[in-house]
Amino acid sequence: MESVLPSSNTDLSAENKEDEEVNISKELDAGALFVLKSRGIDSLFVSYEGIKICSDSVVKLKSLIDDDDDDDDDDDMYVGSWLHCGYHLTTSIVAPALLSLPYALSLMGWFAGALCLTVSALVTFYSYNLLSLVLEHHDQLGMRQLRFRDMARDILGPGWGRYFVGPIQFGLCYGAVIACILLGGQSLKVIISLIFLICATAGSVYIGNSTNAPRKDYSLNGSGQNRVFGSFNAISIIATTYGNGIIPEIQATIAPPVKGKMFKGLCVCYAVVLSTFFSVGISGYWAFGNQAKGTILLNFLVDGKPLLPTWVLLMTNVFTFLQVSAVSVVYLQPTNEVLERKFANAKVDQFSVRNVVPRLVYRSLSVVIATTVAAMFPFFGDINALIGAFGCIPLDFILPMVFYNVVFKPSKYSLLFWGNTIIATTFSALGLLGAISSIRQIVLDSNTYSFFANI
Repeated sequence: MESVLPSSNTDLSAENKEDEEVNISKELDAGALFVLKSRGIDSLFVSYEGIKICSDSVVKLKSLIDDDDDDDDDDDMYVGSWLHCGYHLTTSIVAPALLSLPYALSLMGWFAGALCLTVSALVTFYSYNLLSLVLEHHDQLGMRQLRFRDMARDILGPGWGRYFVGPIQFGLCYGAVIACILLGGQSLKVIISLIFLICATAGSVYIGNSTNAPRKDYSLNGSGQNRVFGSFNAISIIATTYGNGIIPEIQATIAPPVKGKMFKGLCVCYAVVLSTFFSVGISGYWAFGNQAKGTILLNFLVDGKPLLPTWVLLMTNVFTFLQVSAVSVVYLQPTNEVLERKFANAKVDQFSVRNVVPRLVYRSLSVVIATTVAAMFPFFGDINALIGAFGCIPLDFILPMVFYNVVFKPSKYSLLFWGNTIIATTFSALGLLGAISSIRQIVLDSNTYSFFANI
């Protein structure tokens, strides 16, 4: 298998060890090597049970290993540690999608919205830990899985990885890039025209207490089927805010031993998640009620006039723009990994002309396409709902439970088995209904606004 890194318990001579390193580097495709290299900016290789894997030429491999031996302790202080893992988790989850939470609450109301926020936090924390346990289990068997589709291929079969999980993950991550570009563009208009969250919360509280505060109405908009579809849309939006979709790729950056590091990283991440998600969602809905827009930042302007001091609005959008830039880089990794696998040559130096030119062309093209789509459909809340229904719910709320039950085979009479089954079944139904609702809402908004509308 391309991404399986074998372990050895026997003592190898220097010559045999070097031969094994060469063989392993040839087994890994350029995409897998790209995931391994993401361990750290200054690290061109990853350590796996004493074996060094490098994407550079075989001639340089041995010298890199020898030179790095003295620096492993300092490097592992951060790179590949649980703090490093917590940083990536926080960056990928505490993302600008949470600026849609007030809008989601406006579609559900106080009680249902707060309940959904809480349940989603509990389910995702649980599911991410299940994913981590499955990854640790395969790691202990000497089969470290680097990508989500590798997990699906090894656990459910080749077709699941290639035709189901792979496309869904690609769509989720690329959709997240589109959403970030959309929000970044809106923030950039205001500019030319973990701080951005504080600014969003403070801005909502300020406006809610000001004399210019809009009339607070917490009743649900619409009636009948519109409210029902709106509720499922809101669930999909909340799923997006808690969604990740790249847990295996993040865990692949952890230096062995892996056990327990992901749990620590998740604890750090969710300490930030709980404080930011609830503060932004509740303050935004409190301030604007059922008038909350797809991103709360749009509520800070009324008829082009800011409800906040200009410098506060400017600072909020600057930090939002910086944040979406960082998040876009994180979620471009699966796209970049696919491009590396298709167009890069793992046997040639990563900075050679042969690899740099295709990398520059195709990565630039992927950003251009994402920007074009974001400009065509400038509905941030709708895009978030679509991503949640088609991407986050399957990858983060359903598959972790399925993977765990298939790999560990808990007793069918156990609470664990039925708990996982109920969660997977419930969110399968919610994902289907959310998909219908999100597509319906995009169609409705497309009928209201023209393509490339400036909203």
